[in-house]
Amino acid sequence: MALATRTDKRASMPRTLWGSTIGKKTVMAVSGLIMLGYLVAHMLGNLKIFFGASEFNGYAHWLRTLGEPLLHYEWALWLVRIVLVAAVVLHGVCAYQLSRRDIAARPSRYVHRRARASYATRTMRWGGIILALFIVWHILDLTTGTAHPGGFQPGHPYQNVVDTFSTWYGNTIYITAMVALGLHVRHGFWSAAQTLGVGSAARDRVLKATADVLALALTAGFVAVPVAVMTGVVS
Repeated sequence: MALATRTDKRASMPRTLWGSTIGKKTVMAVSGLIMLGYLVAHMLGNLKIFFGASEFNGYAHWLRTLGEPLLHYEWALWLVRIVLVAAVVLHGVCAYQLSRRDIAARPSRYVHRRARASYATRTMRWGGIILALFIVWHILDLTTGTAHPGGFQPGHPYQNVVDTFSTWYGNTIYITAMVALGLHVRHGFWSAAQTLGVGSAARDRVLKATADVLALALTAGFVAVPVAVMTGVVS
């Protein structure tokens, strides 16, 4: 009987974690940090475009051969994609469910209209929607080539990037999304630290400064590419 009870408790732990508010916040924090790590690596890879077509195309090819000969061609890249898709889905589902709980907990609007949070906090939900739509467009543009302006050239990512940022709408979509990303990261990193118990009175200032630096660095790093194409630095 005791063994059965312990087994039932262990089996119910995942359901309890997923069903609780703190559990969903923990899933959001961990999935967010996974995506943050990818974003930092992705931004650094994007900056290789400043070293020329050969360097940038070579980097793109290296991503597809990562892990060889242990792994087959593109296997490592697909593993990364699968992890990222899982992180994005979990993050989005938890964000939606938590927002519904928040609305249910206080069905009436605040009587006072004084701002109770930072601009980034109040726009987190809209920022998440903007980023979700951007991810779809970004994949269709530079991965599948379905929404790419002009002729998409597989195996020539440098030229594909230049083509995209040679259009006004490509620049507008990308820069808008990167500003939303910066705001999202700034608040999200801070929230993740609090959820995971990293924050404290002594560390709060450091964590806030780290969130600001990460948000600024990512936004500037990503936006640098379309700006370079627009100004002719990259062509």
